Amino acid sequence: MILTVCSSATIAWAARDGLKTARADRRADRRHSARNAIIGSMREEVICAGQMPADSAAGTTAPSDLVRAIGRWSLVALVINCIIGSGIFGLPSLIAGYLGRWAPLGYIVAGAGMAVIVACFAEVASRFTDAGGPYLYARAAFGSLVGIQTGWLAWLVRLAASAASANLFVDYLGEFVPQTSSGAPRIALLTAIIGVLLVVNVRGVRAGAQVSNFFTVAKLLPLLVLVVSGGIFILTTGWRVGGGETRPGGAIEAMVLLVFAYGGFESAMIPMGEARNPRRDAPFALFTALAVCSVVYMLIHLTVMGALPNPAGVPRPLAAAARVTMGTPGAILVTLGALFSTYGLLSANILNVPRLTFALAQKGEFPAFFGVAHPRFRTPHVSIAIFAVLTWALSVGGGFRWNAVLSAVARLFTYAVVCAAVPMLRRTRPGEARFHLPGGTVFAAIGIAFCAVVASRMGRSELVIVLVTGAVATLNWWWSRRTPNA
Repeated sequence: MILTVCSSATIAWAARDGLKTARADRRADRRHSARNAIIGSMREEVICAGQMPADSAAGTTAPSDLVRAIGRWSLVALVINCIIGSGIFGLPSLIAGYLGRWAPLGYIVAGAGMAVIVACFAEVASRFTDAGGPYLYARAAFGSLVGIQTGWLAWLVRLAASAASANLFVDYLGEFVPQTSSGAPRIALLTAIIGVLLVVNVRGVRAGAQVSNFFTVAKLLPLLVLVVSGGIFILTTGWRVGGGETRPGGAIEAMVLLVFAYGGFESAMIPMGEARNPRRDAPFALFTALAVCSVVYMLIHLTVMGALPNPAGVPRPLAAAARVTMGTPGAILVTLGALFSTYGLLSANILNVPRLTFALAQKGEFPAFFGVAHPRFRTPHVSIAIFAVLTWALSVGGGFRWNAVLSAVARLFTYAVVCAAVPMLRRTRPGEARFHLPGGTVFAAIGIAFCAVVASRMGRSELVIVLVTGAVATLNWWWSRRTPNA
């Protein structure tokens, strides 16, 4: 309810602001033209390293010289890669704790809810050929205020997701070094893994990209091996229905975590300026990827249920299932896959996300200090340091589950905004959509209701952080309007 009220009030206020967005953009372009040289040099390094350009990450209009090289199936693969992150290595035990043997049904219900949101994304995305994703959609529909708030919440999503990945990395490392699972050794390990990435990325984007590419391995391989071995195990030993008992009132809590599992597809919408035919291919990629990921998640959870009598509370559920189906070598393989996946996601976020805030600061939509570049390394060292320090604070202050919930709740706000953009853009920009969602207004209302119901189960701490982030974003918007020469 709080989410709905806040969203409605913000969107109502932003409707008037949207009329001034174009003029503000032109003034911002003139104000920051002197800084284009350093942005350009940083973009060249990012492109050479095989990463997303800074402007693309930030949601600005795609430069005309970007190569449109992302085809339809490459876009499908990109969306799948964005959805299937590190969370699947830790979520089965948490979902089983809430839903017990009914957990597979939870994946279906959550997938259906996310399908409504994806449908809204598909129509909205089909209107644009530029880079930007949810930030671009929110700004186009509701003006700069909601655009800035969406940008800040997207930043919070990635902060919490990075902290969740860091915690999951430590959890799975406990398979080899149990002493690091709690207390001071855990904090020291979190400090080390985040600190190393901080130093590497401040020293240069090429070094950061090399680390990111090294850890971004074929994370689907250990999952595929686990599913195949689990299927063989179940066929040879017989199906033993595990999963435990259902927790009263646990359905909505499970939905929050499943939003974290299915989330991330919106990140694939950011580099649309480099897709060959984004208005045609984005809807296809979204729906195809959601279907594939739903099947993968279901198979993984069924494998865990078939291997473990009661997976709830198991700290490393996939490794435990692999130990049953393949023995110690299987547990080692899955554990290594989890370590590579979690640290790879953390590495990629520390490389890419600070460049989002750097570029937004260059446009005057984040505080100016985010836009400071290192004089020697030409990296956004302030943005990198802030992101790394806050990731460390969240990872030390909360575990995997808490950070997953925080990331999911922040996502729900951005999803609700994009759903609300469907009827708004139909009214203000008719005829632009390449994909027209039948009953789009009804789907948008269902999507907003789904977001509100699921977000209603957030804890007090998550609510405070989301509200503070929204308040800071609003203050940032107000200050940027009062200081046109900043």
